Amino acid sequence: MAIVDLIMPKLGEGIMEATILRWTKKVGDAVKEDETVLEIATDKVDSEVPSTTEGVLADVLFNENDIVPVGTVIAHIKTGAGTTTADEPELQVIAENNEPIEPFLHEEKLAEEPVPFVPQPVADVSAQNTSTNNKFYSPLVINIANSEGLSLSELERIPGTGSEGRVTKKDLLQYVADKKEGKIPAAQPQPAQQTAPPKEEVTEPAQSYTEPSGNVEIIEMDRMRKMIAKHMVNSVQVSPHVTSFSEADVTNMVKWRLKVKAKFEKLEGTKITYTPMFIACITRVIKRYPYINCSVEDDKIILKKDINIGMATALPSGNLIVPVIKNADHLNLVGLSKSVNGLAANARNNSLKPDDTIGGTFTITNLGAFGSLSGTPIINQPQVAILAIGAIKKRPMVVETADGDSIGIRHMMYLSMSYDHRVVDGSIGASFLTDVAREFENWDVDQEW
Repeated sequence: MAIVDLIMPKLGEGIMEATILRWTKKVGDAVKEDETVLEIATDKVDSEVPSTTEGVLADVLFNENDIVPVGTVIAHIKTGAGTTTADEPELQVIAENNEPIEPFLHEEKLAEEPVPFVPQPVADVSAQNTSTNNKFYSPLVINIANSEGLSLSELERIPGTGSEGRVTKKDLLQYVADKKEGKIPAAQPQPAQQTAPPKEEVTEPAQSYTEPSGNVEIIEMDRMRKMIAKHMVNSVQVSPHVTSFSEADVTNMVKWRLKVKAKFEKLEGTKITYTPMFIACITRVIKRYPYINCSVEDDKIILKKDINIGMATALPSGNLIVPVIKNADHLNLVGLSKSVNGLAANARNNSLKPDDTIGGTFTITNLGAFGSLSGTPIINQPQVAILAIGAIKKRPMVVETADGDSIGIRHMMYLSMSYDHRVVDGSIGASFLTDVAREFENWDVDQEW
């Protein structure tokens, strides 16, 4: 028998925790490799966690609705012969290196039944556990310590030779033998430590809550909305936001799309929208402004060589999610259109995978899809910039020609970009935005695709 840890997986850059939505397996259930054990959620996407091995679910360490950091052990799976049924007794105990060892005997057989593998602080030794060294002791070590009458402080003094300095059965038995032979002096009673008066905790003043009156309805935020709210507040606290504005004459884009959209859909099997056209232009400009495509960690700037464009997408519930088009600069209009349409459809059907929402280096949000002319978007951490695209509107504009200025009806659109002023100065942010507008305006109406 062996015990395998089931770990909360890493779900993407900047995601440090996930909420357990539902355990699909109960303790004692048999699980197959890659079979779903639980469902989890982050502020970006819901996902399933599969088993990494075949066996029996021995125990679960967290309940539904618990928020768990990534990398944390969330369950144990019993593997190997003799684990096909949950009630079958096991006579082996697993050491720290996951190799079976004989049950520990001390004058009389201490345990006729197996010791369950449950991570815990020291047991009856555990009742006095007020230490803060956070050492891990296996159930076997705990049983031996209890049977020998070792205190927690004595157990903590034993040097461990196991993984990460853990105390193994061999370490403990050697300590017990040395102690009986007098090689280890008896522990002296420790003088009572004078405890300092507890520090007065400084807490932020709680926001006063006034019970709403009148004709109102109180609606509890759903889980995803709470996570989005937390993510947005965190972004504003982390990054000093600056927003620049520009406008673009996208008449050429409008004319080209009207000319090719029927043929494009017939030949390529997907619709051509403005979003892939915008992304094609933006990726070209990002290559000229590498500091737009980076993140900040402490006092280091991490320049990203890949250009992965996130596109904010509204879900039927009204919440937002940001699927990511990987290596967008390597895709032509056909590839971009299929990626955009596929991700948008998966978002609406709640079938995005965790990989679909990670790794973004720059985000666009199309406010114009909802009729908005402009807005001040909030940066999608850990990125340093986000571009908002407004609605396309016909307006009379001054048109410069070789024969002089004239008034013409043009398709105009406002652009706004928020950026992290720690790394993107106003000159870079404004210049980048101006170049994006110029790229839109210079769209080639005679190109195929």
